[in-house]
Amino acid sequence: MSERSELSPTDVLANVRPAVPRSRRVIQVLLAIGVISGIAGAGWLWWSRRAASVGPEYETEPVSLGNLSETIIATGTLSPLDAVEIGAEVTGRVNEVNVQVNDRVKVGQVLAIIDPETLEAQVNERKARLTSARASYSSAKATVAEAKLVAKRTRELHKRKLASDQELQAAAASLLKAKAAVTAAGAEIRVAKAGLSSSNTALAKAEIRSPIDGMVLARSVEPGQTVTSGFQTPVLFTLARDLTRLELSVDVDEADVGDVREGQSAVFTVDAFPNKEFKSKVVRLHNLPKPETTVVTYSALLSVDNSERLLKPGMTATATITTSEHKNALLIPNAALRFDPKRLARKNNASRMSRRLLGGRRARGGRRTPKQQTPDVPAKRIDQVFVLRDGSPVRVVVRPIATDGKRSAVKSKKLADGDELVIDLAVEDEK
Repeated sequence: MSERSELSPTDVLANVRPAVPRSRRVIQVLLAIGVISGIAGAGWLWWSRRAASVGPEYETEPVSLGNLSETIIATGTLSPLDAVEIGAEVTGRVNEVNVQVNDRVKVGQVLAIIDPETLEAQVNERKARLTSARASYSSAKATVAEAKLVAKRTRELHKRKLASDQELQAAAASLLKAKAAVTAAGAEIRVAKAGLSSSNTALAKAEIRSPIDGMVLARSVEPGQTVTSGFQTPVLFTLARDLTRLELSVDVDEADVGDVREGQSAVFTVDAFPNKEFKSKVVRLHNLPKPETTVVTYSALLSVDNSERLLKPGMTATATITTSEHKNALLIPNAALRFDPKRLARKNNASRMSRRLLGGRRARGGRRTPKQQTPDVPAKRIDQVFVLRDGSPVRVVVRPIATDGKRSAVKSKKLADGDELVIDLAVEDEK
């Protein structure tokens, strides 16, 4: 017979936990929920007040006082101020060439000599023709004298009835023919003289002489070469009177030609000296556009001082012509004229939402979907800017009067030197 374990009443009471009422447990849960809600509400209130107090940030640039110049850019080529192209005025073989490129020459100096043999033969022929014409003239004059005697004798015989009327008329006609022959012979002499003079001139032009004092810029003929004269005579020499003065011919676009005036100052650069600016001035503006071009441009001539002899004819130059200058003007950045708070806010909100929606989304195939970009709205030239005052942009009306592409000179009674102009929103990128 097994023994039954017996527990005392004290041990039974020690192993039994007291039961918690159900209503008390519900109260504890509700208290925990209330504490958590209170903490969340306080956090949200603190964050909203902080965000409202901070507000958006802006990028700004200051208003300044200074000088602004409006300019246009044009390209062209340098050329001598007085350049002379010399060709052959007679045809023949070149016997001598007496100058080289860069030689200094004087007026009348012989540059080249063309073989004069053919020309000398023409001169001798014209001399012979002149001699023949003079002999014919003398013979015609003798014939006239003889015809006068015959006519006189015939008239006397006709008075005495010893010569008929027919003989008298024949004698008078012979006298008229003799006089006409004298006139024709005189004309032949003049023709022969003109021919001889032309041949002598051609013979003299066999020596090609310099028409100016200057320098030989180009030589395109060699001894033994045959040259021809005609409607399109080839250029044998190019001379320049003075290389210390050049001219720059630039092409001005039709959109800019209305701003260009004679006397405006300019500077230009050439590839040979990219870090040096050469001063110049507009001296002439053509009224007709350049022919045979698809883009309408007008030629402007600029004077160039080349006393340093650094520039060479034919160099390509890029000129900057100053069309207007504004002294001590209010200068603002052009970005301030393009600032639009509403547009930029919409742009930034759209960009932020795009990053939130697409930043972690995966497209099919495992690749990340490209970020969407809001297209930029073309900037329009407006007459307002926004000044940052007490942390907020304030609209101010301005009147732009000139621009150099980066800054604008404006007129406004509500802007002052040092005012901070809003040019963009400063939005931090979210990760």
